[in-house]
Parts: sequence; C-alpha cells; structure tokens
Amino acid sequence: MASINNIFYHLIVKRRTIRKFKQKKISSAILRKIVNCARLAPSAANFQFLEYLVVTDKRLREKIFPLTKWAGYLKGKAAPSLNFRPPAYIVILINQKRSSRPDLRDVGAAAENILLSAWSFGIASCWIASLEKGKLRKLLRIPPFYQIDSLIALGYPAGRSFAVQDKKKIKYWQDKAGNFFVPKRPLKNILFYNELKR
Repeated sequence: MASINNIFYHLIVKRRTIRKFKQKKISSAILRKIVNCARLAPSAANFQFLEYLVVTDKRLREKIFPLTKWAGYLKGKAAPSLNFRPPAYIVILINQKRSSRPDLRDVGAAAENILLSAWSFGIASCWIASLEKGKLRKLLRIPPFYQIDSLIALGYPAGRSFAVQDKKKIKYWQDKAGNFFVPKRPLKNILFYNELKR
C-alpha cells in the first residue's frame, strides 16, 4: 500500500498544465476511463448533475480552438500553434434538470479527477474556463438546459511546465524554449497546526 500512496503523491506533484500537444490520437478506451474517473468524483447530496461531451472529431476541434483563450497572463502568446493543438477536448456540462442550484465543488472534484487520471496515462491537460460559450453551444448543439462550465484540452505532452516556489508572485511565465514556470506559495506559508499562528 505504501508504494501506491507514493505513486499517487508523485502523480499530483508532477502534474502541471500543458499547452502544447503531440498530434497523437488518444484511444477511446482511455478517454472512457478518464470520464469514468470524473463520474466517480464526490457529488454534493449525490445529485450527480455533471455530464461530459468528448470531442475528438478533427473538424469540430478546429472550430473549437478559436473559441478558447489560453494563458491569460501571457496575453495570447502561449496558445498552441497549429501543429501542437489538443487532439481531444472534454466539455464539462451541468445538467440543470438534475439540479437547479448546482454545487460547483462537484465541478472542481470531477475536473481534478480528469486532470489526474489523464496524467496517469501520460496525457497532459489544460483546464479552460475562458471560452465563448454561446458559440460553443451552437457548434456542438448543446441543449439549453445544459450549462457549459468549462472544457479540458487533452493530449500527449509536447511542452513542459515547472512549479517554482515564490512567496509573492502569482503570474506564470514562459522562457524562450517555451517552457512554463508556475509560482506556488511555499508549504510553510499555508500550513497551520491547531491554530492560525506563524
């Protein structure tokens, strides 16, 4: 059991957002397993209002890409070029017939399960909430009772991203080689025992 825990810990520590992908198809079996992991995430009151639309069709992917915004801090300079765009997307949908007041913690739990399970298969991801939802709805013919929450771009990684400790910075950056560096607050600055005292 200790080795499984160690593997899971390293899976979380090593997973980073990637914005550059190899043009290699992700098998439908793996995509199905990834969505199954999302399905098994915790759900407030067990309403299970989340549903998932997987998009692998090349024509649709080409039309989805311009509706997304990548790496806001870098003002459009980090969007993947044509040969590095994601070979798959998972659109996270809220079925409002199942819950009129959905708890968005469900979305966070399910999305994190997608990101981690994808990485366990060697597949990188980028969770995108900044997108033109009206145009996406029309393109994918999503009925009005579904609320589009976000989408997750998936693909085998062709880029790299690193976490770096920083007390003050929050903005990530990219070096000349295209590698991303993401500041994370040091553990000692956010962890408390028994009382909020430094």
